[in-house]
Amino acid sequence: MTFTAEAAKAAFPDEVVTVAKTRLIKVPGLQKPVALITLDNGHDHTRPNTFGPQGLVSLNAALDEAFAAEPAAIAVTGKPFIFAVGADLSGVEAVSDPELAREIAQTGHDVFRRLTESKIPTFGFVNGAVMGGGLELALSCHYRTLSENTAAIAFPEVFLGLFPGWGGTQLLPNLIGADAAVTVIIENALAQNKMLSVKQAAELGIVDEVFGSADYLEQSLLWLARVVNGEITPERRKIDRGSGWDAAIARAKSIVDGRTHGASPGATKAVELLELARENDLDRGYAAETDGLAELLMSDVLRAGLYSFNLVNKRAKRPAGAPDKSLARKVNKVGIVGAGLMASQLALLFVRRLKVPVVLTDVDQERVDKGVGYVHAEIDKLLGKKRLSPDGANRLKALVSGSLDKAAFADADFVIEAVFEELGVKQQVFAELEQHVKPEAILATNTSSLSITAMASKLQHPERVVGFHFFNPVAVLPLLEIVRGEQTDDAALATAFSVSKQLKKSSVLVKDASAFVVNRLLLRFLGEVLVTVDEGTPFDVADKALEPLGLPMTPLTLMQLVGPAIALHVGETLHEAFPDRFTVSENLAKFVKAGKKGVWIWDAQGNASADPEVVELWTQGDRPSTSEQVRERALSAIAEEIRIMLDEGVVAEAQDIDLCLILGAGWPFWNGGITPYLDRSGVSERVNGKPFLAPGVASVPVR
Repeated sequence: MTFTAEAAKAAFPDEVVTVAKTRLIKVPGLQKPVALITLDNGHDHTRPNTFGPQGLVSLNAALDEAFAAEPAAIAVTGKPFIFAVGADLSGVEAVSDPELAREIAQTGHDVFRRLTESKIPTFGFVNGAVMGGGLELALSCHYRTLSENTAAIAFPEVFLGLFPGWGGTQLLPNLIGADAAVTVIIENALAQNKMLSVKQAAELGIVDEVFGSADYLEQSLLWLARVVNGEITPERRKIDRGSGWDAAIARAKSIVDGRTHGASPGATKAVELLELARENDLDRGYAAETDGLAELLMSDVLRAGLYSFNLVNKRAKRPAGAPDKSLARKVNKVGIVGAGLMASQLALLFVRRLKVPVVLTDVDQERVDKGVGYVHAEIDKLLGKKRLSPDGANRLKALVSGSLDKAAFADADFVIEAVFEELGVKQQVFAELEQHVKPEAILATNTSSLSITAMASKLQHPERVVGFHFFNPVAVLPLLEIVRGEQTDDAALATAFSVSKQLKKSSVLVKDASAFVVNRLLLRFLGEVLVTVDEGTPFDVADKALEPLGLPMTPLTLMQLVGPAIALHVGETLHEAFPDRFTVSENLAKFVKAGKKGVWIWDAQGNASADPEVVELWTQGDRPSTSEQVRERALSAIAEEIRIMLDEGVVAEAQDIDLCLILGAGWPFWNGGITPYLDRSGVSERVNGKPFLAPGVASVPVR
């Protein structure tokens, strides 16, 4: 192995070391003991086991001890609820030496491979969360069992802009087949890091047996004894290395191209390595993984992915500028003004997470009944999927009610409006609410672009009004923009952050400025794209111009999803606020007036083409741009807008801009949101004269 104990400590001096300890256990039916290696970093389940250089050195020493005992078998397990979740990413961020990057890549292979090539049977007792390098450790064993309450099973590396680099790309396809491996390593990772269930892991053949959590270790050891004694021979599926493998690689390439458009080197490398795994030659495969990992560890793209990881897992949990949480008021009842689709989605979320009474109001009984009915139907769907018990479903449905009278909000602690996006309408709603709610009740608005300050300006208690902007679909997108009006007080703000946390959303504090963060930036670059179309650029050229960023959808597809009328309305609001930078396309106005929903239409094969009626409707000039020119204009515009927003104090730092785009618009982890990409591509420097982030924040530190 490459690392000595001293070198490992010098490499990652701040590593939270996962210590591996070996003990010998007598198991009924076996003459020799079993060497059981337990991984434990000394923290509870909130700080999972990870592997840095010192952790790998410790595991290597534990294996030395295990092999020296000449046991009947060697098994590896984790601390309560956690097996291991991969490499110590916090240490990786600090690596600036290419040789150290290679040593880290090589050492993981050297240590884990001892389990694979052992003459003594080896077992992975996966007793809890297992991801990344932890899953590679389990796959390196000859056999695996899994606890039925394991909550997280995944290879998240491609999601981060990396690839499984300690054996995963070689071992998994040769265990479960190439197509299933493509699903786990690439497809799930690029679907916002989708996890496997215990049932799926077993059905795919990743594990051999699943045991109950109460006596998991005991059952696993008894099963081990039966395997060692030859009473059980776990099945291994036959691997198709011909046309089946070809089809799997073709599918992998299609997924990577469709989701990343070549913007993620980690995803591209994962496909190459899965193709190489067809040979089932660990020497070649592991050498290629090491080379690829050493190269990617020294790339700014990977550092951008790690930067995203830290934003989502650290910064989002401690929002910049949030008031002291002790100021938050308790919320025992929620009111929702409106009973349309958005309001109904909010009601479902509030009742599921807060488990308090939720009452909806609207202008007529039919709408109220429809809103309540939607929530009840969605709860029934959860019951059907066994995500709720019958009693749990009945309790939730009993908490949701409707009323035509806003007096139903008299005892509510938190009331949110989700009515038509018109300032006068919202002011009227709040004025009516103030007649009924108690003085300390929080009044929240789900506005996507209007001024919170203006909305509260005519109230007796404007200090309790707060922006609480969700993103659609409410159940999926985790971001909440919490907006502080000029008179919003700390108690209202603290309550908003407290409620957000209970809703399991990630919040960013935003100043009361037109369209806040996500919509303002999306409309800035969408507006720039539409201007180029107005000038004469073909729809397909303009729409595909931003593909190198690997965005979840093209600008015109985004407009179709959001709704052209909403895009026009927010665009008009922004034009009113910033007429020099936000234009309103006359073509888009005609488009909305004609009732068109989107530019693209799709044939039976899924191929898109511009709607002939839209082409006829849209008046274009004679100054077309190339894709490169469209992209340059859009990126320059967004770089300018971010700098202006930071100068205005819309958010605390560039990191909050990136967090908003990642969580609210699904922008890729591997780009770090947007500012690392703008820095890396030189756009920040060219437009603003300086980068957004300091060297080493989302890039390789300077040695």
